[in-house]
Amino acid sequence: MDRFEVFFDLVFVFSFFIITRSTARDVSGGALWHALLVLAVLWWSWVLHSVVATRVRLGEGFVPVLMTVGMASLFTFALSLPQAFRDVRGAAGPIVAAVSYIVFRGVHLLLYLYVVRDSPNDRRQLIRFAPELVGSTLLLLAAALIPPAIHGSAAAPYIRDGLWALVVLLQFGSGQLGTWGWDIASAEHWTERYDLILIIALGESVISVGVGSNLIGQPPTLPAVGAAVLSIFFTAALWWAHYDMIGPAARIALHAAQGKPRVTMARDAYAYCYLPMIAGIILFALGSEEIVHQITSPNISNLEPARGAAEPLLFGGVFLYLCGSILFQLRTLHTLSWTRVITLGLLAICPPLVDQLPALGTMALLTAICVGMVAVEVVVFSEGRAVLRRLVLEERASHEAHEAAYRARWHEPNEPDEGE
Repeated sequence: MDRFEVFFDLVFVFSFFIITRSTARDVSGGALWHALLVLAVLWWSWVLHSVVATRVRLGEGFVPVLMTVGMASLFTFALSLPQAFRDVRGAAGPIVAAVSYIVFRGVHLLLYLYVVRDSPNDRRQLIRFAPELVGSTLLLLAAALIPPAIHGSAAAPYIRDGLWALVVLLQFGSGQLGTWGWDIASAEHWTERYDLILIIALGESVISVGVGSNLIGQPPTLPAVGAAVLSIFFTAALWWAHYDMIGPAARIALHAAQGKPRVTMARDAYAYCYLPMIAGIILFALGSEEIVHQITSPNISNLEPARGAAEPLLFGGVFLYLCGSILFQLRTLHTLSWTRVITLGLLAICPPLVDQLPALGTMALLTAICVGMVAVEVVVFSEGRAVLRRLVLEERASHEAHEAAYRARWHEPNEPDEGE
């Protein structure tokens, strides 16, 4: 994978961090709704970016210059998000968000034009892109300009939210109308991009807990250390749940698919099913942060149960993450793990039952559920896991042997020219 793509991914995931941080200041139903709207718009931008990145190397030629402009616009978009829904009387934040988004989409359009410059048929496909591109930008501009103009009306916030919701419906709905413009030439590159963004998002959740709670600068008390360790353990279990078997097997399935089935699988499994997984990460990061904050607070007893929305966010986020993982497994492998279904059931019944548990006990229970699911799957599915591991190792050995043979030619003596 191109190193510039990793550079871009880090800027993109910064937006996840901003969403988490701005939502953590006021965890409410409205704030969560706004966070999910922004995340969905951001994610569709990522999907379109990944489609373009499959057809052009982002680190070569003039492309890095154009991508730097796109990264700057994305960074500005992320910085403006905390103000995008704060007050309908001020249009500065929403306008900056809308203009930054337009610049970012414009960069993708220019990149696509560059890619298809020698293909008249592909250039005609841009006509099909036009309704979503024009509609999304106009709706975001309307969401920035209309509410301030009618700020005295009680309907202004609802109009703003409705316009953002229309953007999400337009974008994800247009993706289901067809696969025009999509081309998954390299299944390896496609899966690697999405696997990387999910890993970075999981890492960002750990950073969010560390930054947003009282862990930094506080004495390392036993409850604080315990909370930190538990947050790492259940996050690692969620990583394992995807990357131990499901992710590698899905990569093989995408390699095996060809033509339109490959494109539709890539669209449904990665572009759509990854969104609830990313949303779940943000939600359980918010819940973890709030619970760890309570555990490390000197004014709150360690025996008190978690307050507010901490428990629903914690269990609900993991529930949503596993729902996305199950959908991903169904779409790519056409299988369903009973261990995941039982885990979802446990997560669903836990929040009402743990009201009297101490905050640290709540985190311990969630960690036990996640780690227990992984442990059971390692034992129960050991045979299939061994077969998958063998296939992956054989593939890796074959790939490394091919690379070694290719590079061995660098050490071969040059053939003498005729006449020497």
